[in-house]
Amino acid sequence: MLPRGRPRALGAAALLLLLLLIGFLLFGGDLEYWRPPGAGALDGDPSADRGGHNHSDCVPPPPPLRRCELLHVAIVCAGHNSSRDLVTLVKSVLFYRKNPLHFHLVTDAVARNILEMLFYTWMVPAVGVSFYDAEELKPQVSWIPNKHYSGLYGLMKLVLPAALPPDLARVIVLDTDVTFASDIAELWALFAHFSDEQVIGLVENQSDWYLGNLWRNHRPWPALGRGFNTGVILLRLDRLRQAGWGQMWKLTATRELLTLPATSLADQDIFNAVIKEHPELVQTLPCIWNVQLSDHTLAERCYSEASDLKVIHWNSPKKLRVKNKHVGYFRNLHLTFLGYDGNLLRRELFGCPSPPPSGAEQVQRALAHLDEEDACFEFRQQQLTVHRVHLTFLPHEPPSPRPHDVTLVAQLSMDRDIDFLPAYSLYDYLRASIEQLKLGSERKAALVVPAFETLHYRFRFPSSKAELLALLDSGSLYTFRYHEWPRGHAPTDYARWREAQTPYRVQWAADYEPYVVVPRDCPRYDPRFVGFGWNKVAHIVELDAQEYELLVLPEAFTIHLPHAPSLDISRFRSSPTYRDCLQVLKEEFHQDLSRHYGAAALKYLTALQPPQGPA
Repeated sequence: MLPRGRPRALGAAALLLLLLLIGFLLFGGDLEYWRPPGAGALDGDPSADRGGHNHSDCVPPPPPLRRCELLHVAIVCAGHNSSRDLVTLVKSVLFYRKNPLHFHLVTDAVARNILEMLFYTWMVPAVGVSFYDAEELKPQVSWIPNKHYSGLYGLMKLVLPAALPPDLARVIVLDTDVTFASDIAELWALFAHFSDEQVIGLVENQSDWYLGNLWRNHRPWPALGRGFNTGVILLRLDRLRQAGWGQMWKLTATRELLTLPATSLADQDIFNAVIKEHPELVQTLPCIWNVQLSDHTLAERCYSEASDLKVIHWNSPKKLRVKNKHVGYFRNLHLTFLGYDGNLLRRELFGCPSPPPSGAEQVQRALAHLDEEDACFEFRQQQLTVHRVHLTFLPHEPPSPRPHDVTLVAQLSMDRDIDFLPAYSLYDYLRASIEQLKLGSERKAALVVPAFETLHYRFRFPSSKAELLALLDSGSLYTFRYHEWPRGHAPTDYARWREAQTPYRVQWAADYEPYVVVPRDCPRYDPRFVGFGWNKVAHIVELDAQEYELLVLPEAFTIHLPHAPSLDISRFRSSPTYRDCLQVLKEEFHQDLSRHYGAAALKYLTALQPPQGPA
C-alpha cells in the first residue's frame, strides 16, 4: 500500500514531465538541465557536470540593461604580441556592441606606447580608455612563483579590485586571447543573477586539469570540481573590496605555496583555491561565454549542444595552432576579426549621445562640407581620413640614440611587403655623410639616394657600388623606371653618379621624385595625394620651394624589386576619372603653393602638365 500523498506526488511528476515534453517540442530539443546560479559541480563528483560541460546555459533571461549603460572592461596587456591580440579582441567586441564602453588597460611601457596611439587615431565613438602602470603592480605579485608563460602579468588580475578606481563597482575582465561572437552587453547582464554573496562570475574549466588525472604525478592547485577558467571574469569590485579580497587571496596563496612549488596557471590557480574555500563567492556562468580551446579541452561538450556561442578562448600556448578537430571553424572566426578593417567600427551609437573622440569633430565638419556629387569625392574624402596607427606592430627594441642618426621610413600593407631594399652599408654611410657635410639648422639639404630596379625575382643583391655597376652593365639592373618614366629620376644624373667620388648638387626639374634623406623638421607629404601619383613629386617641389639643396650621394643606392601592380596604379592606368582628378589636385596644390611662396612658385607650373606616360 502506497503511503498517503503518493498519488499527489506522482501527479506532480507527471505534470513536470508534460512541461518538459512541451519545452522539448517548442525549443527543438535544446532544453538542458538547469541548476541554480552558483551551484557548481561538487568536488570529486564529475557526474555533476557530465564530463566538463557546465549546465548553467539555461539560466532565466537577464533583465534588460539600462539604455546606454556604460560597460567597463579590464584587460592586462604587455608587449608587442599581446598588443596585437588585444586589437583583434577589441575589434570583435566593437563589432557587436550596442553600449558605450570604457577599457581599463593594465600595460607595460611598450604596450601603452602602442595602444595610446592606436586608440587616439582610431577615434571610435563612445569608447573611453584608461591606462594603469603594470610596473607599479608588480611588487604585489612578484613574490608568487609562477610557471605560466604569461609571467608576472598573468597574476595581475588578482590585484584589479585595488588597482581600478574605488568608485568602479563592476567590471568584465578578459584575457587578450579571446574573441567575441556576441554583444558584450549580454555578458554584462549576467551580473543581475548574482546573489548577495556572489562576487565572481566564471565559466567552469573545460578540461580535467584540476581533477589531477591528466598524467602521473600531476598535482594541480585545489579547486571546486573541475575548477573555473579565468579568461572571462565578471567581478563585483565593490563587494570584493568589502570582503577584504586582497587579504583573502594572499593568505590562500601563501598557505598553498607551503606545499606547492609554484602556480602553473597563474591567477587562475589562486582564484580557484580561494573559491574552493569560499564556494559561496562564485556565480557559474554559461559555458558559451568561455569556449576553451586548450590542448586537453572538453569544450565540444559545450559547443556541440549550444546553439549560440558567445566567446572563443585560445587558452593554449599554441594559440591558433592548437590541435582540435573543429579548430578550423573557430580559427576562421578569429581571422575574420584579425583582418577586419577597424575603421569600419567608427559608427555612431544611435540613441546614446556621447562626446566625440578627440579630433573627430573637426574631421566630421570637414567631411560634411564635401560634395558627394563631385567626381573626385573619393580623393577628397581620403585626404581627410585619419587612419588607425599601430606603432611597432612587430617586436622592436629601438637602439640607443646616436649622433646624426637616420630612420628608414617606408610604406607597406599586410598584403604587400616593402619593395625597396637599401644598400647594406647605407645606414653608416648616411650618418657619416651628414657629419661630413655639416648638415643641420644652418644648411638645409635633401640627400638623394639613387634608385635602381631589377626585373628578376631571383636576384643577388650587390654588396658595393662596383658590384652594382657590373650588374647595371650586364642588364641585370636598370636605373629606376628607365623604361616607363625616366623623367622621374633623370635629374639625378646617373652618368655622373658612376664616376662621382664626392656628393654633387642637382637642380629641381618637373616630375622629379627621388628618394631622399631629410631632417625631421622638413615639409611633410601633402595629404591630398593618396593612392598612386604625385606624392613624392609634390614633396620635392616644396623642398625646392624652401631652398633645400638636392645633393646626390656617390656611394648610396637602393634597389626596387619586382611585384604585381598595385590596385591604385591599375586604377591610374585604366581610369580617365582617376587621372583627371589627379590633375585637379595638382592645380589646387599649385594654388596653395602660390599663396604661400608668391611669384617664386611660378616655375613649378611646368610640373603641372598632364603626364605623357605612366608615372
